[in-house]
Amino acid sequence: MDYPTLELFIAGEWRREERDTLPVVNPATLDVVGKLPVATATDLDDAAEAAASSFQTWRSTSAFERYQVLRRAAELLRERAREIGIATTIEQGKPASEAIAEVGAAADTFDWFAEEGRRAYGRVVPARRPGVRNLVLSQPVGPVAAFTPWNFPITIPARKLAAALAAGCTVVFKPAEETPATGLALARALADAGLPAGILNVVMGDPAAISTQLIRDPRIRKVSFTGSTVVGRQIAHLAADGIKRVTLELGGHAPVLVFDDADVEKAATLAAGSKFRNAGQICIAPTRFLVQENVYERFIDAFSARIRTLEVGNGLDDGTSMGPLAHNRRPAAISALVDDARERGARTVIGGEPIDRPGYFWQPTLLADVDANARIMQEEPFGPVAVAVPFTDVDDGIERANALPYGLASYLFTGSAATAAEVSDRIEAGMLAVNHLMLTSPETPFGGVKESGYGSEGGSEGIEDYLVTKLVSETW
Repeated sequence: MDYPTLELFIAGEWRREERDTLPVVNPATLDVVGKLPVATATDLDDAAEAAASSFQTWRSTSAFERYQVLRRAAELLRERAREIGIATTIEQGKPASEAIAEVGAAADTFDWFAEEGRRAYGRVVPARRPGVRNLVLSQPVGPVAAFTPWNFPITIPARKLAAALAAGCTVVFKPAEETPATGLALARALADAGLPAGILNVVMGDPAAISTQLIRDPRIRKVSFTGSTVVGRQIAHLAADGIKRVTLELGGHAPVLVFDDADVEKAATLAAGSKFRNAGQICIAPTRFLVQENVYERFIDAFSARIRTLEVGNGLDDGTSMGPLAHNRRPAAISALVDDARERGARTVIGGEPIDRPGYFWQPTLLADVDANARIMQEEPFGPVAVAVPFTDVDDGIERANALPYGLASYLFTGSAATAAEVSDRIEAGMLAVNHLMLTSPETPFGGVKESGYGSEGGSEGIEDYLVTKLVSETW
């Protein structure tokens, strides 16, 4: 299929006029597939004004009417799943089957929040004296600035947009510059579903300039960001100046504890499928494999055998199980981490090198016996590299798992209910999966602790950050 024309979407209009552009590159072929329009300061001001001026109308729209728009958008996403998924693969690289499934997951998220918007209840609090009624109202916080990354270019925006719109908020949305067509497809589905003009606006271009202007704009009352911890700190500082609510979903470096009473072959099979999905470019990817000494080498052997079955290639080709890295900065970053680990004595079990072909391809890699001070043990690789080290007992395993300042996802394989309960209580993470590796669904909260951010997306908690609480105490 042809790659779609890229436009800005402001106040219900698709802006096509001439402006500066940036190239959009297919990471599997290095072909320039599109020209991304760079939003000007005027575009950003218009987008903020559209969100602000339409806010009173959208907040006054009944929850049921908002529900109808979001449900219709979900239907359109499902109808267009293949078209959108192929565009995602062209601009981001992941296998088409994964990209198409991601569109379905985004549709499920819209279904969920459409219903949650109808359940954003207030409550009545019994008063201390007769003739008084205390009402607690939940109301939308106001216009939202939403910033999303390139690794899941439709499901991550869906969490933010669906929750905000269901709550009655308006949005200025900046998708990643690497994956603009996917974000615009989401906006088009909402517009075609009947979302009134100005409720959702889409801008893109210079990330720093856009985030600075929008977050400082007094018309924006809430910020939601998914990305690196470094940028998250900057976002939080900007928002603090305006005392604005912020949801931050930041970096991770997920530990996987494999105990000697676990089903080691099952753990290895699941690990290979999960770790190398999207070429490891997932904030909750299992990355630090902490394996109890008695089964360490057995796990290494089983894990590497599964890795050898992966087929790396263009995401549009049949049979591809892992595509390229998403852009030209990733290979150099991963190479530096792998080289540092090797210099510190890490054993390369499999992979460890770029693939000599056009595109940003890297071998699926497993490093064993990695020094605790290696950079890759401290920094999220965000690529197809897994690291493995042995541990002795429960205390040692949990101490290693909790050693980093991150606390997003974590994983555990054990046959002991007591071990599962202890790790569940002591692990410093926003999410833990026990004996499996699937953490995300529209119905469950998604978020981290420590330097992995704060706030939740998904579940009943996902709508709360887009609502403010108002007490009305009345007498008569």
